Amino acid sequence: MNDIDIARKTELKPITEIAQNLGISSDHVEAYGKYKAKVSLKALEKKGRNGHLILVSALTPTAAGEGKTTVTIGLAQGLASIGKKAAIALREPSLGPVMGMKGGATGGGYSQVLPMEEINLHFTGDLHAITAAHNLIAAVIDNTLHQRTLPLDPRRIVWPRVMDMNDRSLRHIIVGLGGPKSSFPREGSFDITAASEIMATLCLAESYADLKKRVGRIVVGYDYEKKPVTVRDLKIAGAVTALLKEALKPNLVQSMEHVPAFIHGGPFANIAQGTNSVLATRMALRYADYAVTEAGFGFDLGGEKFLDIKCRYAGLAPEALVLVATTRALKLHGGVPKSDLGKPDPYAVAKGLINLEKHIENAVKFGLKPVIAINRFSNDTREEIDAIKSCCVALHYDIIVTEAWADGGKGAEELARKVVQVIESKESRLRFLYDLEASVEKKIETIAREIYGARSVIYSKEALSDLKQIYKNGYDNLAICMAKTQYSLSDDPKLLGRPENFDVEIREIIVNAGPGFLVPISGTIMRMPGLPKEPAAESIDIDDEGNISGLF
Repeated sequence: MNDIDIARKTELKPITEIAQNLGISSDHVEAYGKYKAKVSLKALEKKGRNGHLILVSALTPTAAGEGKTTVTIGLAQGLASIGKKAAIALREPSLGPVMGMKGGATGGGYSQVLPMEEINLHFTGDLHAITAAHNLIAAVIDNTLHQRTLPLDPRRIVWPRVMDMNDRSLRHIIVGLGGPKSSFPREGSFDITAASEIMATLCLAESYADLKKRVGRIVVGYDYEKKPVTVRDLKIAGAVTALLKEALKPNLVQSMEHVPAFIHGGPFANIAQGTNSVLATRMALRYADYAVTEAGFGFDLGGEKFLDIKCRYAGLAPEALVLVATTRALKLHGGVPKSDLGKPDPYAVAKGLINLEKHIENAVKFGLKPVIAINRFSNDTREEIDAIKSCCVALHYDIIVTEAWADGGKGAEELARKVVQVIESKESRLRFLYDLEASVEKKIETIAREIYGARSVIYSKEALSDLKQIYKNGYDNLAICMAKTQYSLSDDPKLLGRPENFDVEIREIIVNAGPGFLVPISGTIMRMPGLPKEPAAESIDIDDEGNISGLF
C-alpha cells in the first residue's frame, strides 16, 4: 500500500480526546472538524516544567529527501511505545512541493501524521493567511507610490509578492502597467509563500504583541536618501497582524499511533530558518515529557539555523540530536548517478560517508553528540548497512537502524531508548557558533568556513553595497540565515561528498528585520521554485465520492 492507502486504514481518535490525553484544557481547543484543532495561546499559561527537546536533522539529502519527517514521527511513536509521554512539533506542508517533486510533509508508511490529505492540502488555512498578509503589504506599497504619501523610491522596493505554488514564470514580473490609474510601472517578483518574511516572522513570534512589533519593523524598501521604509511607516502593522490572528495559533493533529502532533509554520531551510514555530515547540515541551522536532534539509542548513537562530532567540536547547542517513544519499555522495541509486553498492556507501562525517563534526561544534539513525529502505542490503555501521563505530558514535516507515513506533523503539539514554547522560551543552556582536562578515565567514568547509567568502559588488547599508542602518547585530543550495555543503549543487578548496560567493544580502536575521544569498538559489517535467500534480486525483488519490 502507498502512504495515502495506509493513512486511510488508520482509525483516528477525535482531536478533543488527543488534547485531553495531553492535558490541554477543552477551553483552549478550537476544533477544525473532527480531527484537527487550533490551540489557544492561553494554553501556554499552564505552569510546570518543560519536557526534553529532541532535534532531528540529516546529512546532505537527495532531491527526494531522506525521511527526516518519517524518522521524527517514528521516534515520537517509539518513545510512546516504550512508555514515554511524547509530542511532535513539525512544519506545515507547502502546496508547491506537494504539487511539484518532493511531495507532502506528513511522513510516510506507518509513521505519518493524520489526516494526511487535509494537512497537505490547505490544512487550517495558515499558509493562505500568510499569503494574504504578505500581499496586503505589497498592495499598500503600490498604493503609497500612487498616492505619494511617503518618499518611497520605486527603484529600491525590496518587497515581492508571494503565492503558495511553484511558478517559475512569476520570478520576474512588471507591475503597474495600464497608465496613471495603475500606479508606477516597475519591476517586481514573486516568491513562494514559504520564503515570505511574514512566514519567518510568524514562526519566531511568541505573542500577538511580539508579532505586531516584528511585523512593524519589516523593511519593505528605501527612500530617496536610502533610509529604510518599514511596515510601521506604512501604518498597517496592526492590519497585517489581524490577518494572522488565527494563523498564529498552533495546529494540533495526531500520528498514526495517536501521538499528539503540533504542526505549525513552514519556512524553507534553504531560504529561511527551516523549522516550525516557537509557539508550537513550546506547546509540545509544555505538555509532553519529550518533544521531537526537525529542521529542514541537512544539518548545514536547517540544523545550524535551528540552533543559531531559533534556539538563540527563543532560549531553547535540544538535549539530543538525531542525524538521519540513508544508503541512497550516501551512494549519491559516493559518486553514483541518480539513476543508479537503487542498485546495491557498499563501496559507494562507504565512499559517501565523508559527507555524514562532516555533519557529525558540525554537530559537535555546537556541543551536541549526535545519534546516527539509518532510515532503512526495503532495498538496502546488509553490506551497505554494515558499511555505515563500521564508520560510525570507528568514530565512536551510536548508530541505530530504524524501521519507522515499515513498523511505526515499534521500528523506532531502539532509537527511542538510545535518545532517552543520551538525554539522561546530560552530555549535550549547547553553544552557538558565533556572537551576534561580531561583524556581519565575521558571522558569514564563520558559517562558511566552520559548517560548509569553505576556503573563503567572496562578496559581489552588490553584496558589498548591501553591507555598507546594513551597517549604516544599524542591522549589523542580527543573526545570519544563509540561503544556499540544499544539495551540497558548498553553494554549488554539483559538489557532492565533502567539497574542499571552494569559495562561497555572496551575491546579495537581504535584511529580514521581522524575524531578526540577515539573508546572504549564495549561488543560484531560487526563492520561487519551478515545477519538474512531470509534476506530482499529474498523479493527484479525486473520485466521485471525494476520495483523493496520488498524494505522497
